[in-house]
Amino acid sequence: MAQLNPTRLILLCGLPGAGKTTLARRLAAEVPAVRLGADEWMARLGIDLHDEGMRDRLERLFWQLAQELLRLGTSVILEYGLWVRVERDEKRLGARALGVGVELYYLDVPAEELWRRIEQRNLERPFGSVPITREQFERYLPLFEAPTRTELDLFDDPVIR
Repeated sequence: MAQLNPTRLILLCGLPGAGKTTLARRLAAEVPAVRLGADEWMARLGIDLHDEGMRDRLERLFWQLAQELLRLGTSVILEYGLWVRVERDEKRLGARALGVGVELYYLDVPAEELWRRIEQRNLERPFGSVPITREQFERYLPLFEAPTRTELDLFDDPVIR
């Protein structure tokens, strides 16, 4: 019997404050996998974390790098939110074309809890974070497309829970 390819693409989907970075750090050690997160990279490069044009370019570069790593047999975690289904579909289909498994972790956290966490993060200012105002947060909510059960069923079950 052929051995299944253990290489995985792991997508973390959720709004700010959902816990993507915390989960990504844990999974990166357990899988193991390379973790790619725009906030930390932008902070290290001295780029304004609210610069959406730069974020988009960086995320496109991450996707190119992720595909190369997956081809080489290295698992990858993309932790930049993946707010819309079309982004998640692109990553899932791209990874499947490379013959690797794809896991989606949807961090479904109620809006008020997200805001509570963001307020705390705004006070603590950990590296790679940027203050988010209530107005910005309220603008983000309708932009987020939560995965449906049908979409979640398109992904592999997580190897590590």
